[in-house]
Amino acid sequence: MTCDGFLMRLLVEYACLVTVQATRGSVPREAGAWMAVFGADMLGSIGGGHLEFQAIDEARQRLSGSGGAPIVRYRLGPSLGQCCGGEVQLRFERVGAADIDALRARLSLQRTPLALFGGGHVGHALVRVFTSLPLQVSWIDSRDQIFPADLPPNVTAEHSDPVQAAVQDLAPDSRVLIMSFSHAEDLELVAACLLRQRLRADLPYVGLIGSKTKWASFSHRLLARGFTAQELAHVTCPIGVAGIPGKAPEVIAVAVAAQILQTLPQR
Repeated sequence: MTCDGFLMRLLVEYACLVTVQATRGSVPREAGAWMAVFGADMLGSIGGGHLEFQAIDEARQRLSGSGGAPIVRYRLGPSLGQCCGGEVQLRFERVGAADIDALRARLSLQRTPLALFGGGHVGHALVRVFTSLPLQVSWIDSRDQIFPADLPPNVTAEHSDPVQAAVQDLAPDSRVLIMSFSHAEDLELVAACLLRQRLRADLPYVGLIGSKTKWASFSHRLLARGFTAQELAHVTCPIGVAGIPGKAPEVIAVAVAAQILQTLPQR
């Protein structure tokens, strides 16, 4: 279940929200990680293992009306059966429908904007992977009626013709992935991103799907348009972390998503 799904469920059921408030030393999850505990189940994770089991038990006590300090400190080690050895402070909050707006504002702050150009097989596979990642995805294509009817809550679809016109309106700090249905569109998208980067320097990552041969051809054309070698070095092509074999859309999507995660700020 997504964050939005969790908030919708609060309309009919209370939960105890468990958040990693602070950490010290080696720990399984970072500050800000959360899980929501309901009467019969839970979603999200603060790291698994005995720490999570104890936190779930503590959360269910809060749901049943038992009191307790809002922040509980756990030392990870032999007593919890975890070898991390650090320390975690967990915040426990009983939440319901009245808390939805405040929680939406708090939890949505962790999403990074990403623009995905292209509604092909790899684009579809990427959207499925991005559903559970801390990204706010703008999915853009020049072809109308290319997107599925049901989109994940963190994905919005946009038709743009010409497709490169959408680059100027991207959110600042957007990561950009270019994989349209044609090399001609890909080239125009790269050029638009490089021009925006020249003027605003607010696109930390611009990735282009394709081979080294494709990028060599694009580089020659872009240099002829007046872009410098230093500017071209801002483009990643091929995309995806190295060492993952296979060219199936789902395999490419995993490799690319991993590379995108490497660009995100530490939370």
